[in-house]
Amino acid sequence: MWRSLAGCKGMSERQTHIDSFMESVVNIAIGLVVSTAANALVLPAVTGHPLTLGQNVALSVIYTLISLVRSYAIRRTFNGRSVWQSIKKRLAD
Repeated sequence: MWRSLAGCKGMSERQTHIDSFMESVVNIAIGLVVSTAANALVLPAVTGHPLTLGQNVALSVIYTLISLVRSYAIRRTFNGRSVWQSIKKRLAD
Protein backbone atom coordinates (compact mmCIF):
# COMPACT_ATOMS: atom_id res chain seq x y z
CA MET A 1 0.00 0.00 0.00
CA TRP A 2 2.60 2.58 1.06
CA ARG A 3 5.84 2.77 -0.85
CA SER A 4 8.95 3.15 1.23
CA LEU A 5 10.43 6.62 1.18
CA ALA A 6 13.72 5.27 -0.08
CA GLY A 7 11.97 3.90 -3.14
CA CYS A 8 10.16 7.11 -4.05
CA LYS A 9 11.32 8.72 -7.25
CA GLY A 10 13.25 11.93 -6.68
CA MET A 11 13.77 11.55 -2.94
CA SER A 12 17.43 12.50 -3.29
CA GLU A 13 16.62 15.59 -5.35
CA ARG A 14 16.38 18.97 -3.73
CA GLN A 15 13.11 20.84 -3.62
CA THR A 16 12.83 23.79 -5.95
CA HIS A 17 12.12 27.22 -4.49
CA ILE A 18 8.53 26.93 -5.72
CA ASP A 19 8.12 23.48 -4.14
CA SER A 20 9.44 24.81 -0.82
CA PHE A 21 7.15 27.80 -1.02
CA MET A 22 4.08 25.70 -1.86
CA GLU A 23 4.80 23.29 0.99
CA SER A 24 5.06 26.26 3.33
CA VAL A 25 1.82 27.77 2.03
CA VAL A 26 -0.14 24.55 2.63
CA ASN A 27 1.41 24.11 6.07
CA ILE A 28 0.69 27.71 7.02
CA ALA A 29 -2.87 27.67 5.61
CA ILE A 30 -3.68 24.78 7.91
CA GLY A 31 -2.02 26.70 10.75
CA LEU A 32 -4.17 29.75 9.97
CA VAL A 33 -7.36 27.75 10.44
CA VAL A 34 -6.07 26.18 13.66
CA SER A 35 -4.84 29.56 14.95
CA THR A 36 -8.16 31.27 14.28
CA ALA A 37 -10.04 28.56 16.14
CA ALA A 38 -7.55 28.59 19.02
CA ASN A 39 -7.71 32.39 19.29
CA ALA A 40 -11.50 32.24 19.50
CA LEU A 41 -11.33 29.74 22.37
CA VAL A 42 -8.17 30.64 24.29
CA LEU A 43 -7.81 34.42 24.18
CA PRO A 44 -11.21 35.23 25.73
CA ALA A 45 -10.53 32.70 28.48
CA VAL A 46 -7.09 34.20 29.23
CA THR A 47 -7.80 37.91 28.79
CA GLY A 48 -11.46 37.96 29.77
CA HIS A 49 -12.28 39.94 26.62
CA PRO A 50 -13.85 38.28 23.60
CA LEU A 51 -12.40 39.10 20.19
CA THR A 52 -14.51 40.09 17.24
CA LEU A 53 -14.22 37.87 14.20
CA GLY A 54 -12.28 40.64 12.43
CA GLN A 55 -9.79 41.02 15.30
CA ASN A 56 -9.38 37.25 15.51
CA VAL A 57 -8.70 36.88 11.78
CA ALA A 58 -6.36 39.92 11.72
CA LEU A 59 -4.29 38.51 14.58
CA SER A 60 -4.17 35.09 12.94
CA VAL A 61 -3.11 36.58 9.59
CA ILE A 62 -0.25 38.55 11.19
CA TYR A 63 1.12 35.46 12.91
CA THR A 64 0.55 33.39 9.79
CA LEU A 65 2.62 35.75 7.62
CA ILE A 66 5.43 35.66 10.16
CA SER A 67 5.25 31.87 10.21
CA LEU A 68 5.24 31.64 6.41
CA VAL A 69 8.44 33.69 6.09
CA ARG A 70 10.11 31.75 8.90
CA SER A 71 9.13 28.36 7.49
CA TYR A 72 10.30 29.22 3.98
CA ALA A 73 13.63 30.58 5.20
CA ILE A 74 14.33 27.54 7.36
CA ARG A 75 13.37 25.14 4.55
CA ARG A 76 15.64 26.89 2.04
CA THR A 77 18.52 27.04 4.53
CA PHE A 78 18.39 23.32 5.27
CA ASN A 79 17.69 22.41 1.65
CA GLY A 80 20.62 24.47 0.36
CA ARG A 81 23.47 22.25 1.39
CA SER A 82 26.09 24.76 0.26
CA VAL A 83 24.66 27.43 2.58
CA TRP A 84 24.48 25.02 5.52
CA GLN A 85 27.96 23.64 4.84
CA SER A 86 29.32 27.19 4.65
CA ILE A 87 27.79 28.06 8.03
CA LYS A 88 29.17 24.88 9.63
CA LYS A 89 32.61 25.55 8.15
CA ARG A 90 32.69 29.10 9.52
CA LEU A 91 31.64 27.91 12.96
CA ALA A 92 34.36 25.25 12.92
CA ASP A 93 37.14 27.73 12.08
